[in-house]
Amino acid sequence: MLNNKYNFFLALLVVCLSSNPCYAKESQLLSPTHTQSPWQADLGNGEYKNPILHADYSDPDVVAVNGDYYMTASSFNSAPGLPILHSTDLVNWQLINYALPIQLPQAHFAKVQHGNGVWAPTIRFHDNKFWIFYPDPDFGIYVTTTDDPAGAWSTPQLILAGKGLIDPAPLWDDNGKTYLIHAWAKSRAGFNNVLTLREMKDDASWVSDKFTHIVDGKNHPGYRTIEGPKFYKRNGYYYIFAPAGGVDLGWQSVFRAKEITGPYEAKVVMAQGNSVINGPHQGAWVHTQFDEDWFIHFQSKQAYGRITHLQPMHWDNDWPIIGIDKNANGTGQPVLQHTKPRSKTSPQPTSIVNNDEFNSAKLSLLWQWNANPSNSWYSLTDNTGFLRLYSQPFTTQNNTNLWSTPSLLLQKIPAEQFAFTTTLQVNQTTSASSSGVILFGEDYAWMGIKTSSTGEQQLVYVHCFNARKGCTESIVEQQPLTQPYLELKVVLQPGATAIFSYRTAASAEFKIIGEHFQAKKGRWVGAKLGLFSLSQTPGASNYADFDYARYDTLD
Repeated sequence: MLNNKYNFFLALLVVCLSSNPCYAKESQLLSPTHTQSPWQADLGNGEYKNPILHADYSDPDVVAVNGDYYMTASSFNSAPGLPILHSTDLVNWQLINYALPIQLPQAHFAKVQHGNGVWAPTIRFHDNKFWIFYPDPDFGIYVTTTDDPAGAWSTPQLILAGKGLIDPAPLWDDNGKTYLIHAWAKSRAGFNNVLTLREMKDDASWVSDKFTHIVDGKNHPGYRTIEGPKFYKRNGYYYIFAPAGGVDLGWQSVFRAKEITGPYEAKVVMAQGNSVINGPHQGAWVHTQFDEDWFIHFQSKQAYGRITHLQPMHWDNDWPIIGIDKNANGTGQPVLQHTKPRSKTSPQPTSIVNNDEFNSAKLSLLWQWNANPSNSWYSLTDNTGFLRLYSQPFTTQNNTNLWSTPSLLLQKIPAEQFAFTTTLQVNQTTSASSSGVILFGEDYAWMGIKTSSTGEQQLVYVHCFNARKGCTESIVEQQPLTQPYLELKVVLQPGATAIFSYRTAASAEFKIIGEHFQAKKGRWVGAKLGLFSLSQTPGASNYADFDYARYDTLD
């Protein structure tokens, strides 16, 4: 049956070669539509494995509301930003929305702002609505609210302007007062390692200019880079959950005091110990309706980004212990596998990873742009069943590589190993353009079609090392394009090394092109996988059509 379909598609191509473009969803016959998710945390036997999300949901925070859980995370320069994820069991998560359709200020983030934008946010439920407080280290602290996390969020309001103000968290105290705690970015403020308290109105319409440093790392020997605070109250104590020690090799601390202004005691409640999970810290304490306590945090995993873990948590003498306290010293270490939390439902094991057949009028939520997008960059209706990317001009800021290109359409790397497959056809023009699939970071590689100013098309594999500092792209391999339609595959192996391959309708097997490529993280984020189409000719009407974007497991 497969051979019959394959022969049908060959016949279709013969007809199409004389008239461009000519596509049909029969192009799917090159690759089976059935694929498997490359990462699933729910083991299906009442247990789960870490990470619960093998994807770069950095600095996660979670709020529990009537047995439902909502997560948000840092999104930096990507648009849309402030992802909203939902779960009923803290293990199986689905991406349901973004609170920030575009980055503000809009014109500022129309240009790529690597490492800037949305840093560590806090999500809360208060006064029958959801709140997200998020920082932009160059502008200040914003707040946005909604009645429905899956619906529209309010236009973010800048409630505290200033450079270097980061990682805000509110506390609506039971004494009727409201407070805001935040950290400082040394790159903007000139100092860090302190946590600052301010009074705030209940509706966040006012935040005091007066502040007090209630936690200072200088008062706690061995502490450095205290940041990312989350503020809670329990049993008469004020608790500040805060990471310290840096992203890669840090730990999770908790500070507690009877008075909100201190003095605060400090305790390390989770560290790597003998586990393989480095730097386990920064996240959310979640108390469930079943009187269980859990902690969601990240692990910095180089090219994979800051992936998300779930740890059991319990209290001892009014101190939390996160993970498993193997040394009986009050400091836990992370677990790789554990019994799932109790939940109001018993969801089937699911994955956040979804294939995109481009049959919808909207892009899958997994896609994000490298900067604030324009609707003119793409269409899902001009060629039904395909994503059409209109070739955008190379940025005038840097046309030697793609680092500053706003119109890259990207996804987080979703697993330690997988195969990603897409298709590509470029319209025939006499203007220079480049289109393809890219594994993007401070080093990047891409494979696709390069069209010359004479209309000649080449299949190319290109890489660029140290793009942030201005590398020039190198064509590692190129060959004449004898078929107008390509299926492109990226295989990511453990350790984030990638192999690029392709095939046409005239070849049954994929052929490797280029060389082994080591993925590299971006600016505060993991490497990303995506699609692009660019033109070197101003005003040219180039475009590229992509039939699907599919993930599969490796055998």
